[in-house]
Amino acid sequence: MTRTFLLLGILLASPVFSVAQTSDQQDLRQRIDQLEKELQALKAQMPTTTTPTPEQPSESSVQTAPPEKKDEKKDFGTMQIYGAAQLDMGYDAGANNPQWFDVVRPTKLPAFKDEFGKDGNFYSGVRQSRFGVKTSTPTKFGDLKTIFEFELFGVGVDAGQTTFRLRHAWGEIGQFGAGQTWSPFMDPDVFPNSLEYWGPTGMVFFRNVQLRWTPYSSGDSNFIIALERPGASADPGSLAGRVEIANTRARFPAPDISAHYRHARDWGHVQVGTIIRYLRWDDLNPTDAIRTDGNTWGWGVNLSANLKLNEKKDVVRLQGMFGEGVQNYMNDAPVDVAAEVHFGDPTRPFAGKKLPVIGVVTFLDHAWSETFSSSVGYSMIDVGNTILQPASSFERGHYGILNLMYYPVKNLMTGAEFQWGRRKNVRDGWTYDDYRVQVGARYNFSFNVFGEKE
Repeated sequence: MTRTFLLLGILLASPVFSVAQTSDQQDLRQRIDQLEKELQALKAQMPTTTTPTPEQPSESSVQTAPPEKKDEKKDFGTMQIYGAAQLDMGYDAGANNPQWFDVVRPTKLPAFKDEFGKDGNFYSGVRQSRFGVKTSTPTKFGDLKTIFEFELFGVGVDAGQTTFRLRHAWGEIGQFGAGQTWSPFMDPDVFPNSLEYWGPTGMVFFRNVQLRWTPYSSGDSNFIIALERPGASADPGSLAGRVEIANTRARFPAPDISAHYRHARDWGHVQVGTIIRYLRWDDLNPTDAIRTDGNTWGWGVNLSANLKLNEKKDVVRLQGMFGEGVQNYMNDAPVDVAAEVHFGDPTRPFAGKKLPVIGVVTFLDHAWSETFSSSVGYSMIDVGNTILQPASSFERGHYGILNLMYYPVKNLMTGAEFQWGRRKNVRDGWTYDDYRVQVGARYNFSFNVFGEKE
């Protein structure tokens, strides 16, 4: 239409219109006919509109339709980076093994007077600090989940050091998982909200290498069975150094088999864990008249629970376990097997015995408000011993804490804690009590990263 008005404007301004005023009617008529043809040609060049049909939507309807939303969980994986930086300071009124200066472990308390020097030590450190990465990647078999986590608390050959220590190296997809993580025999939710790092002495506590199957899972309820890396320790007792046992070596022909069933509801959960294991030791000197080879089956049952009370302001953490030859799954216990006298066979005067063990945990975590909380509780471990073990061997340990935690802002915790530990020897009448006061501050961090699905 713009072109039409422009053409008419030209017509009105052209000299042709003035010719019409000179009565040259014939030329004017020819000129008008020519302009009408040009108008028809212009109309033919203009685009036409059509009414949309159901098979052919209009352009406006296509533009206003809401875009299809992408399912982030379906199209993208996630990665969570998390960790904590923590400072601990405290005063130990007693003494313990200097490699375990900043924790309460009854097995590491003195077995006799002044074993680790005089009482009274100040300590500090950052060994509880940790760092971890979790990922979740969608696949046609379900989400592939992984976790890699380490801390700075040295153990083993690094005991007492601030150094890297692997906690979790784990992956799972569907019903199957493999790597290193919590043993199914344990219940990590029994651990109280404490500053003291090592935790209750009578708790089943072990992160182990394993192959796991979870045939049943519904919410927080599940049934898990696993093949775990075997391992154990032994005490030759008064036979140490004797030639008869010099060539005796431990062997683990089969994996440990562990399992648990957890029943979870709004009020908390109950869990029953079990384990069975085969331990063997070989005499590598077959020509010796004295035979020291043998084997035994270790086993254990662990019953635990969390009970949420008072509108979930209180959490009661309970555990009771009993077993034989499963000490390396305990949080703080000595050896799994010890030497004993074997009567009736002169070719086998000595034998190995799996040691019985009992563990008890009972704690209460209480929230005073959104910014204050406390934990109080007690734990005990009792180990059976053989007559060939020294009179100073560890028999029973006690552990207790009482604390007050303060959370001034999100992700920041400070607190103070009273700690107690006691060691009792098996036959010499020795007991030792250790008392500590510890303060600490911890900053937690965590953030998520999204990545495109591969």
